[in-house]
Amino acid sequence: MAQDFSELLTKLNRLLDRVERLVPDTAADETDWDYQAWRWLRDGHGSRLVPVKRPHRVNLDDLLCIDRQKEEAVRNTLQFVQGHQANNILLWGSRGTGKSTLIKSLFNAYVNQGLRLIEVHKEEMNNLPLLTDLLQERPERFILFCDDLSFEASEPDYKALKAALEGSIAAPPENVLIYATSNRRHLLPEFHAENQQAKVIDGELHLGDALEEKISLSERFGLCLSFHPFSQDQYLQVVDHWLTKSGLPNTANENTRRAALQWAGKRGGRSGRTARQFVIDWLGRQPNE
Repeated sequence: MAQDFSELLTKLNRLLDRVERLVPDTAADETDWDYQAWRWLRDGHGSRLVPVKRPHRVNLDDLLCIDRQKEEAVRNTLQFVQGHQANNILLWGSRGTGKSTLIKSLFNAYVNQGLRLIEVHKEEMNNLPLLTDLLQERPERFILFCDDLSFEASEPDYKALKAALEGSIAAPPENVLIYATSNRRHLLPEFHAENQQAKVIDGELHLGDALEEKISLSERFGLCLSFHPFSQDQYLQVVDHWLTKSGLPNTANENTRRAALQWAGKRGGRSGRTARQFVIDWLGRQPNE
């Protein structure tokens, strides 16, 4: 009986999701523009911008071992805030290597020049046209921040993102860019069988239709910045940076070095996130040791 009731609830939830998609959405125009960051959310009253009262402030100088990626992102963002042409950016690669943090640090660096940040989840991709219509007459420059973005092959929402990037009959607003992060290079899963569909014709490689469709999404980002796992030396460099800022001995101290490496080993990888988490834990231990 309980199983039948659970199945009924699941079916009702699916039906409600379908009905919501059929109901025309509206964008509330009661946004408090005195804030600097928002989340784009939908509720029973339509889609609206919800202010973030305490944005996460990160300094560009605290991002180490990603100099190439940082240089490209800074250049593109500076062009944008100065009113010049700039590209949407896809930051993809290994977890914890600074993709999301780089976007937040760019916002922090240029917020006084009119840059604003809006967090958009993939569930709201279908409502991107409503959001861009709301923003296009504003004097500020907006980055739509899509964090940890990926789609399954059966999800249709990625097509809304394709249209927003490039492909709609409406011209994209000049004051809006999309910066997305993902662990996937093409945002969609790729299968071995799809690679087997590739053919060589007159010496040229032609991909199968499935791969062409997946690659076409990531290619609509003008800049694609790749992030790779940290080496041990890079990991320790980031650890030392945060230890020094916290007033603690760095990894020249053998006990500290050993503890930092053991921390990374327990977590199965070295990254900027892992380094920061170690220093937080190490700093918290000091009064008790």
